[in-house]
Amino acid sequence: MHPYEVLRRPLITEKTTWQTGYESPQYAFEVDGRANKQQIKEAVEIAFDVKVTRVNIAVMPKKMKRNQRTRRSMIRQSEWKKAVVQVRPTDRIGIFEGVA
Repeated sequence: MHPYEVLRRPLITEKTTWQTGYESPQYAFEVDGRANKQQIKEAVEIAFDVKVTRVNIAVMPKKMKRNQRTRRSMIRQSEWKKAVVQVRPTDRIGIFEGVA
């Protein structure tokens, strides 16, 4: 799998912006469901020019959500994979900076 196909989008939430302020900052991404920890590490290092020290992966379960238009019917979200990546204390990823 090509490194640029592994990362889907950054997850910018209240918790993830809080985690970027740690001594060893952590960043969260939605990743391809077939990607493993080594592929995620390589993709982040290539895309953002940082040194990754740790990768944690979680598969987020399916959920039922209410349809926003009709408010009556339910829509099923499919499951997706989340990766939390920790980088060296001196490294930062620019797309997460200044978001708050």
